[in-house]
Amino acid sequence: MNVIQFAIRYPVTTSVVVILVILFGVVSLTKLPIQLTPDVSKPEITIETPWPGASPKEVEREIVDKQEEQIKGVEGLEKMFGESSYDSGQIILRFPASTNTDTALLRVSNRLNQVKEYPEEVDEPVIRSADTRGRAMGWFIFEPLEGNPIAIDTLRDFAEDVIKARFERIPGVAASNVYGGRNRELRVLVDPLKLASRSLTVQDLAQALDRENRDYSAGDFDEGKRAYVVRTIGEYQSPEDVGNVIIARRDGAPVYVRDVATVSVAYKEPRHVVREMGRNSIAVNAIRETGANILDAMQQLREAVQELNDGVLQRRGFKLFQVYDETDY
Repeated sequence: MNVIQFAIRYPVTTSVVVILVILFGVVSLTKLPIQLTPDVSKPEITIETPWPGASPKEVEREIVDKQEEQIKGVEGLEKMFGESSYDSGQIILRFPASTNTDTALLRVSNRLNQVKEYPEEVDEPVIRSADTRGRAMGWFIFEPLEGNPIAIDTLRDFAEDVIKARFERIPGVAASNVYGGRNRELRVLVDPLKLASRSLTVQDLAQALDRENRDYSAGDFDEGKRAYVVRTIGEYQSPEDVGNVIIARRDGAPVYVRDVATVSVAYKEPRHVVREMGRNSIAVNAIRETGANILDAMQQLREAVQELNDGVLQRRGFKLFQVYDETDY
């Protein structure tokens, strides 16, 4: 029996088969990721651990080596790349193409928890499901509107808290990076002569600042039907709080930080500058998640840019616009 005879004899079965083929074709057409080039990249996971003020040698010894020792046993790990630089350490893990990214993230996180300890100044490691140094699918420029006197260099924190956070909430965006601008920092400029005249060292000053910048739990107590939790608040809220820290006592009198140093909030010196049409600006990118539909992700990025421009950025006198689009082909 050939196909034509079968279709004539069993019209209902034939109709069901045709409908199923059409249905699967429509579903595949709407769900299939579309790109200029096929997605042959393997799943990658990036671990970034900030350590402000540390040298590459210290980062490698105290962070990267310890993390690599634990991570090298992760199931399915294909390759591992470590990079140590000023202020941070980064490890990139590459897995086979068939690896489930969520499962790999869980395994890597469990392994990282086995690192016994880090130096006190080290921040918590940040794990991302992509190589944050990879090629971005979109670049955006953040700059003030005409007549806005605010220096764009001072708004890096704002770009990270508002724009970067909004981009990373979009499905298909694995990470977003901010380039340009300067981060705020609390500066304690020590006068060596004043410090030496009180028989103190820089280490004494550093230990006092670290000791006082903490909150402590003082337990709890019950009073009638209510239970109260008591905590002593010690974290610094302003430069004045830092200046009022007591370093030591000399001849019965306290020696404050403000007696031997000048405390202020300033901006770090820029390590790189982003300029657009001859003006300083801040650049923000978006890196695609492995296997994501780039057209859908880019459409949602454009909607997010429009939402920001019509909302918080317009009220503050800024704008965000796109300068590179990988889907423009």
